Amino acid sequence: MKEMNEMKEMKEMMNRLFIFLICTLVQFTSLSAQTVTKTSHKKAVKTDVVTTGTLTIRKPDYISISTDGGKDQLTMEGTKFTMTMGGRQHVTDSQKNPQFATFHTVLKAVINQQAIPQGDDITVVTKGTTTTVTIVPAGKKKRQLFTSFVLSVDAKSKALRTLRMNGRGEDYTEYTFK
Repeated sequence: MKEMNEMKEMKEMMNRLFIFLICTLVQFTSLSAQTVTKTSHKKAVKTDVVTTGTLTIRKPDYISISTDGGKDQLTMEGTKFTMTMGGRQHVTDSQKNPQFATFHTVLKAVINQQAIPQGDDITVVTKGTTTTVTIVPAGKKKRQLFTSFVLSVDAKSKALRTLRMNGRGEDYTEYTFK
């Protein structure tokens, strides 16, 4: 009888521990999804291409933007960036690619609701309830995918509002989050 009670208590304790671990895991991963609208602007084309999708954020440094039924994606997983656009996949790592190094640092700070870092290639302006972060990567190279990144963040909630990736000329891709 005593052994049965001890087994029962042990089972209850294991169940509580399991529930505690699940709750802790959910808290640390902080998975959230938002609706996103992607606007692709090409100077040579009259009409912008607009698609919708989802933004998924998992702390500390995972973000995935998926639009057009998953055909176009932008994913940051740790220091690795994977971008799929128009059927072409581009992969880079912010530790090896200076263009994405600052972008990664700023995006990680925004995801984790931390202070935006300062730097020579970062400009931060707050007007009203919006903080705008402009990143112009140092070391301009001919083969860079983007000439600058512009993020707008809600100054109070620290939620990401827009991400604009400026290309050469007047071309850009802009994501609006709701």
